[in-house]
Amino acid sequence: METNTNTYSPEYKKYLASMRSITDVPDAEAEKMAGIFRHEQLRKGRFFVRAGEHPRKIGFIVSGILRLYYLNDKGDEFTKAFCVENEMVAAYSALLLEEPSRLFIEALEDTSLLVASYESYKRISSGHICWNIINQTMAEALIVKKEKRESALLMDDAAKRYQKFLEDYPGLEAKVRQYYIASYLGITPVSLSRIRSKLKKS
Repeated sequence: METNTNTYSPEYKKYLASMRSITDVPDAEAEKMAGIFRHEQLRKGRFFVRAGEHPRKIGFIVSGILRLYYLNDKGDEFTKAFCVENEMVAAYSALLLEEPSRLFIEALEDTSLLVASYESYKRISSGHICWNIINQTMAEALIVKKEKRESALLMDDAAKRYQKFLEDYPGLEAKVRQYYIASYLGITPVSLSRIRSKLKKS
Protein backbone atom coordinates (compact mmCIF):
# COMPACT_ATOMS: atom_id res chain seq x y z
CA MET A 1 0.00 0.00 0.00
CA GLU A 2 1.37 3.41 -0.96
CA THR A 3 1.93 6.12 1.61
CA ASN A 4 -0.36 9.13 1.37
CA THR A 5 2.15 11.96 0.88
CA ASN A 6 -0.64 14.48 1.55
CA THR A 7 -0.05 13.80 5.24
CA TYR A 8 3.43 15.33 4.97
CA SER A 9 4.07 18.96 5.85
CA PRO A 10 4.75 21.41 2.98
CA GLU A 11 8.33 21.66 4.27
CA TYR A 12 8.91 17.92 4.12
CA LYS A 13 7.26 17.67 0.70
CA LYS A 14 9.84 20.18 -0.54
CA TYR A 15 12.68 18.12 0.95
CA LEU A 16 11.32 14.91 -0.56
CA ALA A 17 10.91 16.49 -4.01
CA SER A 18 14.52 17.66 -3.84
CA MET A 19 15.76 14.18 -2.90
CA ARG A 20 13.61 12.53 -5.57
CA SER A 21 15.19 14.80 -8.17
CA ILE A 22 18.39 12.84 -7.45
CA THR A 23 16.99 9.32 -7.37
CA ASP A 24 13.81 7.37 -6.65
CA VAL A 25 12.86 7.31 -2.97
CA PRO A 26 10.31 4.59 -2.13
CA ASP A 27 7.31 5.69 -0.11
CA ALA A 28 8.32 3.48 2.84
CA GLU A 29 11.73 5.19 2.98
CA ALA A 30 10.18 8.63 2.65
CA GLU A 31 7.97 7.86 5.62
CA LYS A 32 10.93 6.74 7.74
CA MET A 33 12.86 9.92 6.99
CA ALA A 34 9.82 12.08 7.68
CA GLY A 35 9.79 10.72 11.21
CA ILE A 36 13.15 12.22 12.17
CA PHE A 37 12.81 15.73 10.73
CA ARG A 38 11.26 18.63 12.60
CA HIS A 39 10.48 22.07 11.28
CA GLU A 40 12.37 25.00 12.82
CA GLN A 41 12.39 28.73 12.20
CA LEU A 42 15.77 30.42 12.59
CA ARG A 43 15.45 34.18 12.98
CA LYS A 44 17.86 36.54 11.24
CA GLY A 45 21.11 36.79 13.22
CA ARG A 46 20.56 33.48 15.04
CA PHE A 47 22.94 30.53 14.71
CA PHE A 48 22.39 27.01 13.45
CA VAL A 49 25.86 26.10 14.75
CA ARG A 50 28.42 28.10 16.74
CA ALA A 51 32.18 27.57 16.74
CA GLY A 52 33.22 25.56 19.79
CA GLU A 53 30.02 23.52 19.89
CA HIS A 54 29.90 19.80 19.20
CA PRO A 55 27.32 19.72 16.38
CA ARG A 56 24.71 17.00 16.47
CA LYS A 57 22.34 17.98 13.67
CA ILE A 58 21.92 18.51 9.95
CA GLY A 59 19.40 20.72 8.20
CA PHE A 60 17.58 21.20 4.93
CA ILE A 61 16.89 24.81 3.98
CA VAL A 62 13.26 25.27 3.00
CA SER A 63 13.71 29.01 2.55
CA GLY A 64 16.23 31.62 3.64
CA ILE A 65 20.00 32.12 3.61
CA LEU A 66 22.72 30.83 5.92
CA ARG A 67 26.34 31.97 6.01
CA LEU A 68 29.19 29.66 7.02
CA TYR A 69 32.17 31.58 8.37
CA TYR A 70 35.29 31.42 10.54
CA LEU A 71 36.32 33.96 13.15
CA ASN A 72 39.98 34.39 14.11
CA ASP A 73 41.47 35.61 17.39
CA LYS A 74 41.55 39.18 16.08
CA GLY A 75 37.84 39.16 15.35
CA ASP A 76 38.25 38.94 11.57
CA GLU A 77 35.55 37.00 9.74
CA PHE A 78 36.22 34.73 6.79
CA THR A 79 33.15 33.63 4.86
CA LYS A 80 33.45 30.03 3.67
CA ALA A 81 30.13 29.67 1.87
CA PHE A 82 26.49 30.61 1.65
CA CYS A 83 23.73 28.00 1.83
CA VAL A 84 20.37 28.71 0.23
CA GLU A 85 16.99 27.16 -0.46
CA ASN A 86 16.94 23.41 -1.24
CA GLU A 87 20.44 22.82 0.15
CA MET A 88 21.56 20.70 3.08
CA VAL A 89 23.59 22.41 5.77
CA ALA A 90 25.82 21.17 8.59
CA ALA A 91 29.26 21.55 10.13
CA TYR A 92 30.24 18.41 8.25
CA SER A 93 33.87 17.92 9.27
CA ALA A 94 33.03 18.44 12.94
CA LEU A 95 30.17 15.94 12.68
CA LEU A 96 32.29 13.32 10.95
CA LEU A 97 35.29 13.76 13.25
CA GLU A 98 33.13 14.17 16.37
CA GLU A 99 34.96 17.33 17.39
CA PRO A 100 34.00 20.95 18.10
CA SER A 101 32.99 23.01 15.10
CA ARG A 102 35.35 25.72 13.89
CA LEU A 103 32.50 27.18 11.87
CA PHE A 104 29.69 29.55 12.69
CA ILE A 105 26.52 28.99 10.67
CA GLU A 106 24.35 32.10 10.88
CA ALA A 107 20.98 33.04 9.38
CA LEU A 108 21.27 36.14 7.18
CA GLU A 109 17.50 36.38 6.97
CA ASP A 110 14.61 34.59 8.65
CA THR A 111 15.17 30.98 7.61
CA SER A 112 12.89 27.93 7.53
CA LEU A 113 14.63 24.59 8.11
CA LEU A 114 13.94 20.92 8.47
CA VAL A 115 16.30 19.65 11.17
CA ALA A 116 17.28 16.11 12.17
CA SER A 117 19.84 14.58 14.48
CA TYR A 118 22.83 13.36 12.52
CA GLU A 119 22.77 9.97 14.28
CA SER A 120 19.13 9.41 13.29
CA TYR A 121 19.87 10.47 9.74
CA LYS A 122 22.83 8.07 9.53
CA ARG A 123 20.73 5.21 10.88
CA ILE A 124 17.99 5.62 8.30
CA SER A 125 20.43 6.40 5.48
CA SER A 126 22.24 3.10 6.03
CA GLY A 127 19.05 1.12 5.50
CA HIS A 128 18.39 1.66 1.79
CA ILE A 129 20.40 2.23 -1.39
CA CYS A 130 18.40 5.37 -2.31
CA TRP A 131 19.90 7.31 0.61
CA ASN A 132 23.39 6.03 -0.26
CA ILE A 133 22.94 7.44 -3.78
CA ILE A 134 21.63 10.74 -2.43
CA ASN A 135 24.42 11.11 0.11
CA GLN A 136 27.08 10.23 -2.45
CA THR A 137 25.65 12.72 -4.95
CA MET A 138 25.58 15.50 -2.35
CA ALA A 139 29.09 14.67 -1.12
CA GLU A 140 30.42 14.76 -4.68
CA ALA A 141 28.76 18.13 -5.24
CA LEU A 142 30.40 19.51 -2.08
CA ILE A 143 33.82 18.23 -3.17
CA VAL A 144 33.46 19.85 -6.60
CA LYS A 145 32.28 23.11 -5.02
CA LYS A 146 35.20 23.11 -2.58
CA GLU A 147 37.78 22.40 -5.28
CA LYS A 148 36.40 25.11 -7.58
CA ARG A 149 36.43 27.65 -4.75
CA GLU A 150 40.01 26.79 -3.78
CA SER A 151 41.23 27.06 -7.38
CA ALA A 152 39.42 30.39 -7.82
CA LEU A 153 41.09 31.85 -4.72
CA LEU A 154 44.49 30.69 -5.95
CA MET A 155 44.20 31.28 -9.69
CA ASP A 156 41.57 33.92 -10.48
CA ASP A 157 41.65 37.67 -9.96
CA ALA A 158 39.06 39.35 -7.74
CA ALA A 159 36.86 40.47 -10.64
CA LYS A 160 36.61 36.94 -12.01
CA ARG A 161 35.84 35.58 -8.51
CA TYR A 162 33.06 38.15 -8.17
CA GLN A 163 31.55 37.18 -11.52
CA LYS A 164 31.70 33.52 -10.49
CA PHE A 165 29.92 34.41 -7.23
CA LEU A 166 27.10 36.01 -9.24
CA GLU A 167 26.78 32.82 -11.30
CA ASP A 168 26.87 30.48 -8.29
CA TYR A 169 24.46 32.51 -6.16
CA PRO A 170 22.00 34.26 -8.51
CA GLY A 171 20.02 36.97 -6.76
CA LEU A 172 22.01 36.71 -3.54
CA GLU A 173 23.94 39.96 -4.01
CA ALA A 174 20.82 42.03 -3.39
CA LYS A 175 20.00 40.14 -0.20
CA VAL A 176 23.27 40.13 1.78
CA ARG A 177 25.67 42.77 3.03
CA GLN A 178 28.55 43.77 0.76
CA TYR A 179 30.92 43.01 3.65
CA TYR A 180 29.89 39.33 3.57
CA ILE A 181 30.41 39.07 -0.18
CA ALA A 182 33.82 40.75 0.08
CA SER A 183 34.78 38.35 2.85
CA TYR A 184 33.74 35.40 0.68
CA LEU A 185 35.83 36.74 -2.21
CA GLY A 186 38.86 37.38 -0.01
CA ILE A 187 38.92 41.14 -0.66
CA THR A 188 37.95 44.34 1.16
CA PRO A 189 34.53 45.97 0.74
CA VAL A 190 36.28 48.93 -0.91
CA SER A 191 37.84 46.63 -3.52
CA LEU A 192 34.47 45.00 -4.15
CA SER A 193 32.86 48.41 -4.65
CA ARG A 194 35.50 49.28 -7.24
CA ILE A 195 34.99 46.00 -9.10
CA ARG A 196 31.24 46.52 -9.21
CA SER A 197 31.67 50.07 -10.51
CA LYS A 198 34.03 48.95 -13.28
CA LEU A 199 31.68 46.16 -14.37
CA LYS A 200 28.72 48.55 -14.51
CA LYS A 201 30.68 50.89 -16.76
CA SER A 202 31.91 48.16 -19.08
